[in-house]
Amino acid sequence: MDALDIGPLQLKAREVEFDLSETPLHWIPGEPAASHCVSAYHLLFPEVERFFIAAFREALPDIEDARLREDVLGFIGQETMHANAHEESLDDFFHRNGIDPEPLLEQARFVLDRLLGPREFRSASAARRHLVFRLAVTAALENFTAFLGHFVLNCAWDDRGADPNMVALFRWHGAEEMEHRNVAYDVAMYFDPRYSRRVITMLMTFPLTVWLSCRFIWYLVRHDPAAPQSRLRVLWHAIRAGRRGLLPSLTTILGSAVDYLRPGFRPDDTGSMAQALSYLATIEPRRAS
Repeated sequence: MDALDIGPLQLKAREVEFDLSETPLHWIPGEPAASHCVSAYHLLFPEVERFFIAAFREALPDIEDARLREDVLGFIGQETMHANAHEESLDDFFHRNGIDPEPLLEQARFVLDRLLGPREFRSASAARRHLVFRLAVTAALENFTAFLGHFVLNCAWDDRGADPNMVALFRWHGAEEMEHRNVAYDVAMYFDPRYSRRVITMLMTFPLTVWLSCRFIWYLVRHDPAAPQSRLRVLWHAIRAGRRGLLPSLTTILGSAVDYLRPGFRPDDTGSMAQALSYLATIEPRRAS
């Protein structure tokens, strides 16, 4: 937690590049299950972030608050870079390691685009309700990305000799999720501040997130002969990895959802903005060098 209020931030998209052409499939050495649990999000993030971007672009003309508009534009820029950075390395990482990600991507597109994404409506009021729903879903999912951002900035990957390029990709992404952790929540509250909306959306979003995550993880496991080949063993390995700081623990994952349901919840309560900004301050100089 931050001891002091950082104050208003000007969000910007950072130009970054990550080379995963030599990153091993088990990029956390000796931890195939933990590696796949994280790699699943490397695969899922581009589609999720495009869902966010589409909702925010549609909402932008209706946002009259100048400060919030600026934050939304910064958010869109950062999320665009996140989606591109993960997607550009899919071939280098998945195809090179003998995994075809397209079946999973089709499933993600079906859920995030066809079921939850933009639609044509006969009335403006129906279109507005669907937009507000998508913004609420974005806020709920961004609660998880901020939670994961805090985790990757503090996890034990370095202690286990994890691949530095994959670690750098996730830490840059996680730090920027921390940096814009308030934006999706503020936009959702701008369009519909009702507490009931927040509760209903989280109760829908949490099981959907768990289901999608499990499908992606199990797909990667099934295509890796060196990984545990039963769901119970994968779960056991994931629990063990959580105890050693390689993955979020089940308790903290559930706790992040419960925390979002508190009437007085604010995204500022998640992690440390000072820590995230300190890490991001090293990104551009490192790229220039």
